[in-house]
Amino acid sequence: QVQLVESGGGLVQAGGSLRLSCAAAGRTGSNYNMGWFRQAPGKEREFVAATRWGVGNTYYANYADFVKNRFTISRDNENTVSLQMNSLKPEDTAVYYCAAADRVVFFMAPGPGHHWGQGTQVTVSS
Repeated sequence: QVQLVESGGGLVQAGGSLRLSCAAAGRTGSNYNMGWFRQAPGKEREFVAATRWGVGNTYYANYADFVKNRFTISRDNENTVSLQMNSLKPEDTAVYYCAAADRVVFFMAPGPGHHWGQGTQVTVSS
């Protein structure tokens, strides 16, 4: 079993920055990819960013188009992932969820192989 605990989030004005962090416990480590999704009211949960392990035990970052050049994901260690969010926009307002999944799981779409944190609210005012 995997437990994910998020921290960070809050209220910020447009153009501001926030940092989210997520710590994993349980069956995690280098076999797991980790990242972030978000869900706005009335919308489906969508992929934001991911760190995926690759050849040579390095990780690769992937981003949704709408956050490229604004958000930066980092895998601080095998069990911790962070998301630095800059130049925030009102449309970034959502509940942000940390996710972890085994390497063999397709990460970019929510599915039964994903483990989820409880979610943290990010609100960007205009």
